[in-house]
Amino acid sequence: MKVGIVGLGLIGGSAARAYKANGNHTVYAFDTDSSMLDFAKMTGVVDEMLDESNINECELIIIALYPEAAIKYLENMAKHISKDALVIDFCGTKREICKIGFELAKRYGFLFVGGHPMAGTQFSGYANSRESMFYGAGMVIVPPRLDDMEMLENIKEKLSPLGFGKLSVTDADKHDKLIAFTSQMPHIVSNAFIKSPTASEHFGFSAGSYRDMTRVAWLNPSMWTELFLENRDNLIGELDVLISELEKYKNALEKCDAQTLYALLDEGKRRKTEVDG
Repeated sequence: MKVGIVGLGLIGGSAARAYKANGNHTVYAFDTDSSMLDFAKMTGVVDEMLDESNINECELIIIALYPEAAIKYLENMAKHISKDALVIDFCGTKREICKIGFELAKRYGFLFVGGHPMAGTQFSGYANSRESMFYGAGMVIVPPRLDDMEMLENIKEKLSPLGFGKLSVTDADKHDKLIAFTSQMPHIVSNAFIKSPTASEHFGFSAGSYRDMTRVAWLNPSMWTELFLENRDNLIGELDVLISELEKYKNALEKCDAQTLYALLDEGKRRKTEVDG
């Protein structure tokens, strides 16, 4: 299979490595950093640069860019894409890219599907990419139709070299609502938590709880700013819930109300059991 990878950062680079390592695939790639693209070619991960002259050869095109850049790339290249191709984005939000992607796919005849791999690290860039990045991870698919089993099997087959453990199918609205809670909120909370003046004195007094809580505070500000703003309605709703809950804990502490504090803690413990088992 001929695969086109747009963007050789952590996610795109990992996808390129996985396709090259798992099967007899030809990998074309594009990145604005020409030196990174040259390095990927020199090390055998990428066969050729992806451009207007060969993108129509690709059976699968993965766009691993920030949402605005992904949309711009798709708008510029849609007319060159084969009608037999599957085009999937790996952006962290889905409503805007899917709206435009579905429209362009209908106009030019290819299949566009929204995608979001539930994988990654706090580190970014091609240097941190690895072929096993997606092994066993979940993959969220946002197709133009939810009930086309033949289309879903085609998507599953083409993505199989990445090694995903489970594919979930949903629509763009539900994806963005859920991702505000499961992904975006932890990054905001972690990033805010580490700003405490006490943080600079944590050495020798911190263990697993601190590490777990602060891991994603070390993030890519450019990417997350764009993702947060694109999904701001859902994210504001989640922040409102969290702030309201935190106020309850604060009030109980201020009043030295052990009964209320116990009830809040017990409620959180039971809620964790309910949602995760």
